[in-house]
Amino acid sequence: MNQARTETIAVLGGTGKEGGGIALRLAHRGYDVIIGSRSAERAQEAADAMNATLGSESMRGADNVSAASAADIVVLAVPYSGQKATVEEVQAQLVGKILIDVTVPLVPPKVSRVQLPEGGSAVEAIQRLLGDEVRVVSAFQNISAHHLAHLDAEIECDVLVCGDDTPAVERVVALTREIGLRAWNAGPLCNSVVAEGLTSILIGINRRYKADGSGIRITGIAEENA
Repeated sequence: MNQARTETIAVLGGTGKEGGGIALRLAHRGYDVIIGSRSAERAQEAADAMNATLGSESMRGADNVSAASAADIVVLAVPYSGQKATVEEVQAQLVGKILIDVTVPLVPPKVSRVQLPEGGSAVEAIQRLLGDEVRVVSAFQNISAHHLAHLDAEIECDVLVCGDDTPAVERVVALTREIGLRAWNAGPLCNSVVAEGLTSILIGINRRYKADGSGIRITGIAEENA
């Protein structure tokens, strides 16, 4: 367990595998983490289970609105089908904050086929919905939930971070590195379309080659220049 941080981070969809993995890593690094869900009871159950794993009381559960209201930074880690509705539910609570959107536009049953929404990036659509009052940043789309849950394991996959507000992007890059992942500023939010599409490709590779969680690496950059 690392030193306590000053920021509170809400993970909406933290009861799921991807959101839960991100939440677990944030809490492990000393952040005050709130698990958000449509059901406060279900959120608290998930928080209790993760607290037991960490041996701490650094996580708590709440409904989505309460979680977003109490947080300095909000992570959106819900399925694509629930992305827009969840954001609309907490829109007032997001004003002035960074929203880290992990959404991938997967359309079952053909989740290994790239099916981007009209207009391209699913995350960019959320920035248009929220307007300039919220700094939306895209991240974590290509990281397997299987790897996130293993706190001591090295994750051989980089995180592409995209956004139109440079300070917000750099904050998310730093946050991502704090929780043990390599991250890169990948440019404006419209570039998120690449990370979103790559997820379906990686799912197909995992199935084809019977892998636990393939990923991508950015090469040719020295670590001291990162």
